[in-house]
Amino acid sequence: MSPDDNNPSHHTRKMKQRLEETITHLREDIDKVDDPQFKAMFETSAEVLGGICKAFEHYEQKSERAWQP
Repeated sequence: MSPDDNNPSHHTRKMKQRLEETITHLREDIDKVDDPQFKAMFETSAEVLGGICKAFEHYEQKSERAWQP
């Protein structure tokens, strides 16, 4: 077990990176398929994951009252 395993910010940074990669992939695939419902689903998914990334940032920065001690 590494020292980072107990650090919440280490885990939020790693997950944000994975989510951002997924967001990029979703948005790239939007232009590959000619189906409006598919495009809407992928764009909505990218937006939702972006909101989760933002929540992780707020946690790391303790910028929301809920994340403050």
